Amino acid sequence: MLLIILTLFPVIGGLILPMLNKIQNRNTRLGAVILIQVIETVLGFMVILGDKISTGTFTLVDQISVGFTADTLAKFFVALVIVGWTLVTLYACVYMKHEENEMRFFLFMFLSEGAMLGAALSQNLVSMYVFYEMVTLFSMPLVLHSLSKESVAAAKKYLYYSVAGAFLALFGIFVLATNSSTLSFVAGGVDVTASPLVLASVFTMLLGFGAKAGLFPMHGWLPTAHPVAPAPASALLSGLIAKAGVLAIIRTIFYIVGTDVLTGTWVQTVALSFALLTVLMGSMMAYLEKGFKKRLAFSTVSQISYVLTGLFLFTDDGFQGALWQIVFHAVVKVGLFLCAGAVIFMYGKTDVKDLKGLGKKMPITFTCFTVLSLSLIGIPPTGGFYSKWYIATSALDADLGALSYIAPIILLVSAILTAAYLLSISIDAFFGKEETEIEKVREPLFMVIPIIILTVIAVAGGIFSLTTSDILAPVL
Repeated sequence: MLLIILTLFPVIGGLILPMLNKIQNRNTRLGAVILIQVIETVLGFMVILGDKISTGTFTLVDQISVGFTADTLAKFFVALVIVGWTLVTLYACVYMKHEENEMRFFLFMFLSEGAMLGAALSQNLVSMYVFYEMVTLFSMPLVLHSLSKESVAAAKKYLYYSVAGAFLALFGIFVLATNSSTLSFVAGGVDVTASPLVLASVFTMLLGFGAKAGLFPMHGWLPTAHPVAPAPASALLSGLIAKAGVLAIIRTIFYIVGTDVLTGTWVQTVALSFALLTVLMGSMMAYLEKGFKKRLAFSTVSQISYVLTGLFLFTDDGFQGALWQIVFHAVVKVGLFLCAGAVIFMYGKTDVKDLKGLGKKMPITFTCFTVLSLSLIGIPPTGGFYSKWYIATSALDADLGALSYIAPIILLVSAILTAAYLLSISIDAFFGKEETEIEKVREPLFMVIPIIILTVIAVAGGIFSLTTSDILAPVL
């Protein structure tokens, strides 16, 4: 019952919010928003800290049922969602002050949270697919929020790519339904009949679910959607909602098909090649991009494919590196988008060239931006260093022929490009001369607190890496 409540509570809470528009006092409306998220956070930690529990399944038709379970992987993603949504909610209470239709934004923000939690807690492939589709439908209005021409076009693109990817994944589910013993998740995989058709179907699933994660060639929506969405939405889309694709890929490979069926096949070779191409391409596009948020969006294309690279190695160390990258990419990218949003909120600057000298006006924001950037690059002792280390060394140890050596080289080149396109912003912010003198404005407390917390997590997770490894160990 607790799992159902955890999934449904933000949905119900979100649906109530539009009714509060009649209340004139904004602080009262925001109090309701924060209360909903606080209760949801408490429920989330009750699930995370409790024993493994499952609900009964609701059978739709033969072999198709919906049910929830809180296994270690589910708890891992629940923790990411709960912490991320809580910090972004606090931040959004300030940021959305200058946006119209504020309660509508929080409505779809909470609906997306419920869908993400439903996907994380699903106990079988069909149940997860249902919530995966809901994530798309509920998060699209976040992109659409301003109703500008650009946001409408970006939302359509997001929807088209996501639906196309979902249909590719659905084809694979149909094939697996008749070629596997069950569609329920089992650690290590279930009994799957290996055949060319099954391999082809698994590849379509990886490609389809990869659309949400920005995997080439299904990545085009991501750098279009992020810049037009409000900064809190961009943070959620990049750091957390895109991880729905990663979750689906993990469940497909490690909980249904099993790595033994895929290791050494063309599926592994092509999928890993696509992931590495996406890592390099995303970094190059980010380096060339002049828009602040769009540069961060291209960075997301690259950095999530670090996760996919680790997963497609089909090794324990690769999986561990992927888990590290899931955590620290979520922490860092949410933080970076919140930093970008703070700049837009306070000074209206959206291009990289206009950030010169702002480090003196916003010292907390740009100090955190710099530290978070170091983690994304992979500089020790930040958490980002350990994720990239595990993935690179795992690739070298894997028996993948030339790809075993190509992978670390691409990861290194991407890290250099990441340093170039992120640290150049920090250098200009702190040491560049602003073209037009602007008045210094105090950084809003409830905007910088979430950014500071995320920065501390990014650094502490690396400094206390052994503790972090112990926390992640049950998921492996």
